[in-house]
Amino acid sequence: MDQLLAMRTFVRIAESGTFAKAADLLNLPRSTVSKLISDLEDHLDTKLIQRTTRSVTVTPDGAEYYERALRLLDELNDMDQQARRTKAQPQGKLRVDIGSLLANRILIPALPDFWQRYPDIEVYLGVNDRPVDLVGDAVDCVIRGGALSDSSLIGRRICQLDYVTCASPDYLAQRSGPLHPRELETGHQLVSYFSALSGKVFPLLFERGTERIEVSHSGVALNESTAHLSALLSGLGIGQTFRFAAQPYLDDGQLVPLLDDWTRDCHPLYVVYPSNRHLNAKLRVFIEWVAQTFARVDVRQMLGEQ
Repeated sequence: MDQLLAMRTFVRIAESGTFAKAADLLNLPRSTVSKLISDLEDHLDTKLIQRTTRSVTVTPDGAEYYERALRLLDELNDMDQQARRTKAQPQGKLRVDIGSLLANRILIPALPDFWQRYPDIEVYLGVNDRPVDLVGDAVDCVIRGGALSDSSLIGRRICQLDYVTCASPDYLAQRSGPLHPRELETGHQLVSYFSALSGKVFPLLFERGTERIEVSHSGVALNESTAHLSALLSGLGIGQTFRFAAQPYLDDGQLVPLLDDWTRDCHPLYVVYPSNRHLNAKLRVFIEWVAQTFARVDVRQMLGEQ
């Protein structure tokens, strides 16, 4: 038995749903396809496919074998391409999830460059601030910030983002700007961000030397990052947002920086994928491209750090 051919045949049957379609796709006689599957099942001593006169169903053992066979065949294909030094471009569907502000301000404007390099990769971009289930939602990778607590995920840090505390001139025309973070607790409206998953409102954070202050106060809270920036521009209050997103509005005066002698920890950003997901050619080139794209907003690069 040609086990590799039998494995490819089984995968085609599982995907197409019929022996006939698999035979056509592989350009094999139907009798050969049937024998390959029988020999494979005998070799494995398990039933992979349940056949009736009307349908073909993959068994539970067959479903598990299919997932592992698919990863193996994908890896073999990559090995073949590298061995042949092929000039073929990576291709196929790539499902990516990313937060709204990062998508609209960085990733989407840069995508023409990615497609110029890799025209055969179809990017399916999920844009939202709600965490996704990478495995359950069949997502290849996500671009997310904060600490990585799930050990089943692999994360590559692509940049660190710093924050700016700011408000619009219209808002500051009604109230004097604060000289200390504690002044935000009374007499000011805050524009806060809350988790779309848990509903938790994140406080504004301030650090100076050994001092660390958290400020939570009534005002408006939003669970979407682009809307949060819009609320600041609309004069709804004082808030903290990523400096790269606010910088054009700071430059033209639509936002005013506040409390510049106070800082907060930078926000690490990662491209994340499941540890059991094969890092195929299209995902590998996307990760490399994303790292290059986000380097321009990395505070470490701006400060000349490693």
